Amino acid sequence: MSDVHPKLYAELAGWWQLVSPTEDYADEAGFFKDLFQAENAKSVLELGSGGGNVAWFLKRDFTLTLTDISGAMLAESEKQNPGLEHIEGDMRTLRLGRTFDGVLIHDAIMYMTSEEDLRAALLTAHEHCKPGGVVVIVPDYVAETFQPQTTHEGRDAGERGVRYMEWTWDADPDDTEVSYEFILALKEGDELRTVVDRQKVGIFPRATWLRLLEDVGFEATVVEDPSTGGERAEVFVGHRPSQAAVL
Repeated sequence: MSDVHPKLYAELAGWWQLVSPTEDYADEAGFFKDLFQAENAKSVLELGSGGGNVAWFLKRDFTLTLTDISGAMLAESEKQNPGLEHIEGDMRTLRLGRTFDGVLIHDAIMYMTSEEDLRAALLTAHEHCKPGGVVVIVPDYVAETFQPQTTHEGRDAGERGVRYMEWTWDADPDDTEVSYEFILALKEGDELRTVVDRQKVGIFPRATWLRLLEDVGFEATVVEDPSTGGERAEVFVGHRPSQAAVL
């Protein structure tokens, strides 16, 4: 994982709601809600919470703590989630010294591009999950379900508008990285500029996800995800054994 933030989450963070508006997350947030409520979770830590779009829905039912490596994205989250706890930190190394009933890592987990980084993020989840608690991990795809694709979208809000193309492709099927490219046209009044944001995200076989989750201490399962209309096939759910089970 690069320590340089993608442009979308740094200098373009103020455009986030046009690129990825909160309302688009309603169905998957409802799915996550059901997963956590099935485990009687009350408090949830989200690692890589970004602009707070999922949190906007979950805050009605859970006590949330939101963390992200990008201060610019946390600032966007605070605009729509005032009063929630926001903490800047890297999911690979963050240690808050407390635990939660549930831990959520949405698609920010995709920025783990090596097994070392992925294991570190999953260990952070374990360290913050109470015995008997649950973690929900939400990669966009695993190696078995990845398909190269190109999509384009656009939205307007007042004097501002965005048109963008998203291009996902795999230059080397034998490594653990996929190219995730954005070409954006940003219009503000009469001003128009274009930005290219070239990103790398991780890709791992399903067995690697399960192995690493179990390696850090979770009992892991694959759960079918019906919330995105087929865009995402599955999520990973891990249970941290209770102290009684460990003994």
